[in-house]
Amino acid sequence: MENHEFRPIRNWNEDDRPREKLSQKGPSALSDAELLAILIGSGTRQYSALDLARMVLDRANNNLVELSKIPSYQLREIRGIGEARSVVITAALELGRRRQGADAVARPMIKSSNDLYRQMDYRISHLSHEEFWVASINQSNRLIGCRQISSGGITSTVADVRLMLRYALETHATSIALFHNHPSGNLKPSDADLRLTKNIVQAATWMDIRVLDHIIIGDSGYFSFADQQLL
Repeated sequence: MENHEFRPIRNWNEDDRPREKLSQKGPSALSDAELLAILIGSGTRQYSALDLARMVLDRANNNLVELSKIPSYQLREIRGIGEARSVVITAALELGRRRQGADAVARPMIKSSNDLYRQMDYRISHLSHEEFWVASINQSNRLIGCRQISSGGITSTVADVRLMLRYALETHATSIALFHNHPSGNLKPSDADLRLTKNIVQAATWMDIRVLDHIIIGDSGYFSFADQQLL
């Protein structure tokens, strides 16, 4: 990035502005300083918000863990960081700390087909029509989330492989699990179920994403492709 010394962020190229960059490319594309600049909001007559962010990080040896240990009153000692900005930074770091603490509770561990079944049973086992869902799972085998891909008729629904993989990429999943229900109660996979599963596994492999299982859910239980070695 070019030197923006003493230039307000509003005068930068749009692609270089932290807020616009986040909106266009997502938060992972921003550096720690750029994310911190968004929290700071605006600069001073001498320094841009990004300059101030770099000064804050310098105080913490460019280490976010060390920064989280600096009380807000010490952040106020940095030129250009007043009470309001120091409080915002401290609050954001505290939210990050709490999020890490809650992560293990909010994201259940996936160890078996039964773990997957329990995440979806209450959602689709009672339905009179078919629905297809995908679950995203992180590298630690913890559930990130679930999303409905399609909803259909009594005997079938259409599942778009692209939507499944897009959801996996959006949530930074390393694995996914597939789910759909059989309102008839018959848990045996159809030929279409087998073909679809094969197609999804092949497509996911190209994206370096693993399909852990495909669970068919009925009102009396479930069928696991992984348990039956059909993946």
